[in-house]
Amino acid sequence: MKAALSAPGRVSALDYVAAVTMTVGGRALPLGGVALPNRRLVLRWLRRQALRLADGHGRDPAPAALWLGARDVRPVIFHGSDAPEALRAWAGDHGRQDHALSALESGLPALLTVVDPFVGLRVTLGGWPVDLCGWAAAASVNRPYPPRTEGG
Repeated sequence: MKAALSAPGRVSALDYVAAVTMTVGGRALPLGGVALPNRRLVLRWLRRQALRLADGHGRDPAPAALWLGARDVRPVIFHGSDAPEALRAWAGDHGRQDHALSALESGLPALLTVVDPFVGLRVTLGGWPVDLCGWAAAASVNRPYPPRTEGG
């Protein structure tokens, strides 16, 4: 884990960021995100969001979580079952969770993009270690996640 920067007597900075974005028609829209102190909490938050998005398909979305004060992402209306099933599959696959943890531990982003082929909607869930220089640059151009993507 990266060393957190802190001033004497202050709480250390958070080391990871997680976010969910939706891209449709070439336009990326942030659905929500959080900053968290470790990669396991990032993965837990991403799994929760994946399941909320998948379970919201065809019904009212689940209520927001009070866990750690983290806000849940806004719901997405999928037009087919491909994307919700891909989200459920990712959230329940221990091998893919281990791969995501390894990526975060190595300083790389852990990203999942699912596609609703009926309307060309893409939803990306991502978590990455805070790199103060890289994060500042990404925030300055209003990017909700690093430009690299990992399929499946």
